[in-house]
Amino acid sequence: MRQNPGIGIVGGGIGGLTAALALLRKGHEVTVFEQAAQLQEVGAGLQISPNGMRVLFDLGLETAVRGICFEPEGKEIRLWNTGDTWKLFDLGVESQARYGVPYITVHRNDLHQLLVKAVEAASHGAIRLDHRFTAVEQRAGKVVLSFHDKPDATFDAVIGADGVHSKMRELLFGAGPAKFTGIVAWRGVIPAELLPERLVRPIGTNWIGPGGHVIHYPIRRGELINFTSVIERQDWKTESWTSAGTNQEYHDDYPGWHEDVHAYIEAIPQPFKWALIARPPMTEWVNGRVALLGDACHPSLPFLAQGATQALEDACILARTFEAFDTIEEALDSYQRLRIPRTTRAVEGANANAERFHNPTLADPAGAQIYVREQWAHDKVVERYEWLFEYDPTRVPLAMPA
Repeated sequence: MRQNPGIGIVGGGIGGLTAALALLRKGHEVTVFEQAAQLQEVGAGLQISPNGMRVLFDLGLETAVRGICFEPEGKEIRLWNTGDTWKLFDLGVESQARYGVPYITVHRNDLHQLLVKAVEAASHGAIRLDHRFTAVEQRAGKVVLSFHDKPDATFDAVIGADGVHSKMRELLFGAGPAKFTGIVAWRGVIPAELLPERLVRPIGTNWIGPGGHVIHYPIRRGELINFTSVIERQDWKTESWTSAGTNQEYHDDYPGWHEDVHAYIEAIPQPFKWALIARPPMTEWVNGRVALLGDACHPSLPFLAQGATQALEDACILARTFEAFDTIEEALDSYQRLRIPRTTRAVEGANANAERFHNPTLADPAGAQIYVREQWAHDKVVERYEWLFEYDPTRVPLAMPA
């Protein structure tokens, strides 16, 4: 750019911190505002596919990431009641050979803390805690951010990375429609040592069944097992990751499911539950010199394992546009032109998987066998995932602004 803009980022989660680091690496002045008094992420796992790993490696984090993650050998599909198993796809060596980077699973807090340290190393004091964002105003080519009981801050451009309940989105674009899906999610993290050896395997597993599914995989070098599941029920509509449930309630949501599923549930020290709320993809992310990023603009149901990865892609593309174009307006226009079609497709793909994973056909053993062979045939798996994994946000041509 003709000038080196000062950039404010609202939200210190994975998307906001990655954007901050990517912009700092390109020489921009960046300040991140986080409402929490302490930086800590929810204790849960993430899957980062090759498209996201290219971003982390490009930021110089390869060694650090490899030190905290787990690299699964593959993924499999299992039938909810019988335990019948089908290979979904190979990972591990195959991912490295096919895509040039690994597919990893990682504890969300481990990745979050890694990014905190990287941002602070790049610009000490760039992260401002205990800043609850309340208002935004654009005047005379500047963006002014207001906070509760804190001084205003003025920037040349601002990024709203404040998550699914984004205040920035609400102020600039309206709250938008949100609808309860009729699906409740559960999660828990299990120390591997609490499980029998047969349940600690170096792969990701997706159990599918009528009205629900279960996913589990190792994280933190294999020391922990991340366990997440969803079930169709109408009586819990709280969209919070910190609402505690009980192991017995968790068991009760999965009657008739395989004994292995219940063995994992029983071993969870503290399960949590939350309602899944669907929001349609936005068609515009930019208002003047303010742009949204990550869950603030493309929240997704967790059925394609792309939520965090799409935020990583956003961050990478955003930093590249600030480097490539002469003005902030051109950069932000290019950013949204390139990102909206791809993230919309990812959100729609996650929605489609909800129907696929929960199909009532899975209740019948004979019908289930036919259904799985059809839906997880090799060509259909390639169609659903290859366009995601092959994408390289560090090199893809940027969209020309209007």
